[in-house]
Amino acid sequence: MFKDKVAVVTGASRGIGRAIALQFAAGGAKVVLSARSAQAVEDLAAEISAAGGQALAIAGDIALTADVEELFRKAGETFQRVDILVNNAGITRDGLLLRMKDEDWDAVLDTNLKGAFLCMRAAAKLMSKQKYGRIVNISSVVGEMGNPGQANYCASKAGLIGLTKSVARELARRNVTVNAVTPGFIVTDMTESLPEKTKEDLSAQIPLGRLGEANEVAQAVLFLSSDQAAYITGQVLGVNGGMYM
Repeated sequence: MFKDKVAVVTGASRGIGRAIALQFAAGGAKVVLSARSAQAVEDLAAEISAAGGQALAIAGDIALTADVEELFRKAGETFQRVDILVNNAGITRDGLLLRMKDEDWDAVLDTNLKGAFLCMRAAAKLMSKQKYGRIVNISSVVGEMGNPGQANYCASKAGLIGLTKSVARELARRNVTVNAVTPGFIVTDMTESLPEKTKEDLSAQIPLGRLGEANEVAQAVLFLSSDQAAYITGQVLGVNGGMYM
């Protein structure tokens, strides 16, 4: 499905980002893996190469303009194009509003929202010249419905939805689609560490009665990145088991 396509995936070292990268590689894409941990993305690149795929590992912090510019410079030099960008990288610094520190607010907005903006700006330059591109931003169900103790995270993910719709309008004439996916509670390292009772309580809030799998989010991303989704842009696709409708 993605033969000869080049996909950049941020936050690719684990969880949803890792699942997305592996599925792109399985679909024939050349995958550029970005994360702060050099060892983690190098290990994933080696795993993809061992399975017969092509991958390039580039460590960096997407909240930093210089790192983002280097990421896309290396991707362009290595593969001569970038067809797909998945903005998956994100962090949390949870805390109640009255106790939230300035630095915790700034860190989350810088990575989750500014980082996505920087990557979209860099990718758009290449995609506009190609007259082709797919951008998928990984937002969150809590960006749509809110969540106590996560004002910074929810604001960043809600902002990402607005950013998605605005850029979709800007890039449509250049044959670049921009969409968002909003995962609900997904089985990752973070949720696996929760007590069983907490996971049971979370599942009880979800009409489908369970937490989602990273591969289920990845499948939604692959669809929006495919040629089958060429007439879809500026949309928000919820992958949340019915938690938010």
